[in-house]
Amino acid sequence: MHDASTFTAVLFGLRGCLVQGANGNPLPAPGALATLTSLRQRQVPCIWLDDLTATQGKRLANVLPDWLPGHAVNGVRWPAPNACWQALMALDSARLDGCVLVSGDPALLQSGLNAGLWTVGLAACSPYCDLSSRHWQAMSQQEQDLARGKATLALFSLGVHSVIDHLEALDTCLQDIAQRRRKGEKP
Repeated sequence: MHDASTFTAVLFGLRGCLVQGANGNPLPAPGALATLTSLRQRQVPCIWLDDLTATQGKRLANVLPDWLPGHAVNGVRWPAPNACWQALMALDSARLDGCVLVSGDPALLQSGLNAGLWTVGLAACSPYCDLSSRHWQAMSQQEQDLARGKATLALFSLGVHSVIDHLEALDTCLQDIAQRRRKGEKP
């Protein structure tokens, strides 16, 4: 039996989750580099996936660490589960138990649910909260909070296991999932 507090792999959406500014000047999303470093130090395999061509994926992922593999699922239609399984096969993951998908994209999250993964929705990266849009930046703090609340509800209604605002909260979220796993909960 494997220790339920350890994770087999963490899959990340690329656009919006790990990288922002995908249309212009890509930058690591807030908390992305620290999160990836922390997971690597704990020897948790990570990979990004997105429904891009390999060339587009490499261009965006250029702002991420070189050691982080990616899986451009060009042509695979989400919410089919095979994109997640292919990413796990690229990591040579030995088992599905303990695998987590982190994204704000509802279709990718549904793919993770269909694949049998634990899922963590990122409210601030969901379609409800386009942080780079002029519309978002013109909103008051109260309007932004309301949009994040709607995003959170939409992600939970999809069936995701946890919802956080941004990657800075992922470590605490993973601790919660580990505790749920120790109690015998399955995704």
